[in-house]
Amino acid sequence: MATIEEKNQLISTPENQMATLEEKNRLITPPEYQMVTLEEKNQLVAALEYQMTTLEENSRSTHGPETQPSKRMKRKSMVWEHFTIETLSSDCRRAFCKQCRQSFAYSMGSKVSGTSHLKRHIAKGTCLALLNNQGNRQTPGTPTMNGNSSMSDPPRRRCRSRNSASISFDLDHFRQKIARMMIMHDYPLHMVEHPGFVNFVKSLEPRYDMMSFNTVQGDCISGYLMREKQKVMKFIECLPGRVCLTLNVWTSSQSLSYVFITGHFIDGDWKPQRRILNVVMEPYPNSDAALSHAVASCLSDWSLEGKLFSITFNHPVGEPGRENLRSLLCVKDPLIINGQLLFGNCSAHALSSFAKDVLWEGREIIKKVRYSVKYVKTTESHEQKFRELKQQLQVPSEKGLSLDNQAQWNTTYQMLVAASELKEVFSCLDTSDPNYKEAPSMEDWKRVGIMCTYLKPLFDAANFLASRTGPTQNTFFHEVWKMHDLYHSITSHGDPFVISLAEIMQEKMDKYLKECILALAIVVVMDPRFKMKLIEFSFLRFYGEEAGKYVKIIDGGLHKLFLEYVRLPLPLTSAYAEDGNFENNTKTEEISDNGLTDCDVYVETTSQNTKSELERYLEESLLPRHQEMDVLKWWEENKLKYPTLSKMARDILTMQVSTAEPDTVFDTEIKELDSYRSSLRPETVEALVCAKDWLRYGCEASTEVSNALAEVKGLGS
Repeated sequence: MATIEEKNQLISTPENQMATLEEKNRLITPPEYQMVTLEEKNQLVAALEYQMTTLEENSRSTHGPETQPSKRMKRKSMVWEHFTIETLSSDCRRAFCKQCRQSFAYSMGSKVSGTSHLKRHIAKGTCLALLNNQGNRQTPGTPTMNGNSSMSDPPRRRCRSRNSASISFDLDHFRQKIARMMIMHDYPLHMVEHPGFVNFVKSLEPRYDMMSFNTVQGDCISGYLMREKQKVMKFIECLPGRVCLTLNVWTSSQSLSYVFITGHFIDGDWKPQRRILNVVMEPYPNSDAALSHAVASCLSDWSLEGKLFSITFNHPVGEPGRENLRSLLCVKDPLIINGQLLFGNCSAHALSSFAKDVLWEGREIIKKVRYSVKYVKTTESHEQKFRELKQQLQVPSEKGLSLDNQAQWNTTYQMLVAASELKEVFSCLDTSDPNYKEAPSMEDWKRVGIMCTYLKPLFDAANFLASRTGPTQNTFFHEVWKMHDLYHSITSHGDPFVISLAEIMQEKMDKYLKECILALAIVVVMDPRFKMKLIEFSFLRFYGEEAGKYVKIIDGGLHKLFLEYVRLPLPLTSAYAEDGNFENNTKTEEISDNGLTDCDVYVETTSQNTKSELERYLEESLLPRHQEMDVLKWWEENKLKYPTLSKMARDILTMQVSTAEPDTVFDTEIKELDSYRSSLRPETVEALVCAKDWLRYGCEASTEVSNALAEVKGLGS
């Protein structure tokens, strides 16, 4: 192996200096290093050149031109990961490539050659040994060789530290994002003061200064009032029809109640929409004026005077409370058919009340059943023995036993049904296991069956409410009537338990129907598959010869409501024009009736040759009901044929039979606001709840809300 001095002499001979570049490479590089393909060479050269250029610029930006090496100066260029400096004499030092051992001038006396020629050797592909090694061990474009010719560790890349001062930091935008995060994910507002959160954000943005609770609370409220609320308000202003409200009363650990007011409406595209409009804190929810105050606040806040159609409560409202509310509303808003459709009770709450009465009557029996199920399910040996007895008795039931959640009555019903089908197994377990006590008797099992009979129609009706996302009023009438028929047809056979249960259920059902029968029936009439026929059939089946009297009440209320819609003024808003009331796009802002509205009503009611829209609609044949039908879609398609009646149908189909969310239909207790939210100011609670709802559903009338939702989804993915 030649010495370093001999190599230098070989390289510096005149004949070698006259050789071509290709000959030089052959002289310097062994044959195995000359096998690198052109493609690999180009790819690796590009990567190395970029890396070398970047790091050289970094070095220049901090140290300026090359100076003579000093013991106290640290070399910054990346080339020194590929070269070593060796002293050949007192005034001569040369740089040697670690890969191919080719030497290059570095310093002669006080003259320093710099590093550009060294960089070209690495980055331009002259060092074929480096290219060959990296081509065999690493994919092109990602060089990883370090100064010790090791391919296992990536090179130390000396990158310029990011100058954070050159990156803009928009504090207002940052605060908006924090507020949106708190709203969307129900985070406690005090989280911004937690050390863990502060440290995390500072690791991302060192210029972040800790926000206080008051700051983020103010940002949430201002975002609710200044941005999101204005979008929803513009959306509501453009609605073509009326608004129906649902009121949910929540309790709290502080003995205060919160009224959640949700607006329901149908937009210009005939799609049902809903928004939480207000959350009003009421210190005395049982007072006659409590709900009146909440509704008045909502109407004033959203300018809904003259647009309200109905209100549905989940909270019992006595007649004094209803009268207060009726008096309040009729001042600025003439009530539709004297307020007969104004108030409605939450059907889900009514069904839960019925179920609780049934379960209360059989509470002692239910305790025995619950104990029996717990005895079997909480011990593996007991459950194994129960399965063996079931197989021996060949009981065909496929239902599994499960303990109930007493906060949801459907789980108790399902526990009773499953246990009732396995009553023979429980009876056998009673005789074979001396530790099994408090087993239900055969008379108890019989009464369990009676309770299940009463609970099943309630369970089916509640499931109907929980499983439907669109308007349910038009078909819920039939579910209610099935319950009415069943409760009046069950015979007691002299059993005091059945007699007591039947009296309670019949009384509650009759009271419920008396309060809501008009609203339920009118909705059915707006379904072109039923119209008045289902009403006539149901009343005839139950009332017999007196059915005509009740049918006449429904028919009279329907015609009276239609005449009120005929009298309504016809402002030419954009939504009204889109509904087909005017076929051209007139730019007029409003149409004056010149005092002839009453004349229009007279013509509508007295013309002998032309029947009203309502009469023509009722006389036409029913549509087949063998498949699911979008009733709103049908009215949209027929709005030109029935311009006035379609507006009435749209408002009627907006009415809500339930205030409950699908997951709360079976709840037996009123929902309670958590302790953290209860500790916040009422306006903060309202801002957090409403803004989250608006961001979740969006405002289809505003593209800004749609963009915001897309942004939130992107952050969460």
